Amino acid sequence: MIELTDEQAQALESSDSTPPRVTNPRTQETFVLLRVGDYERLTQLDYDDSPWTREELEALAWERVKHEDWDEYDDLPEKQ
Repeated sequence: MIELTDEQAQALESSDSTPPRVTNPRTQETFVLLRVGDYERLTQLDYDDSPWTREELEALAWERVKHEDWDEYDDLPEKQ
């Protein structure tokens, strides 16, 4: 665990709506600081960030096209 300096703690307290970002000076990587409660909410067991399954992709495609106005396609010439 890393403890913040007084200056860093003040910067966190004065942070507006966006989570504070910190940069590792060795690697130049940027990190976002989250409160433990926010982090735990994002990493709950029901959160799934695995690749989408074929069934999920098909369901998403169906949701997208079921609201389409198919009448506009009635006037298109048929391909032979």
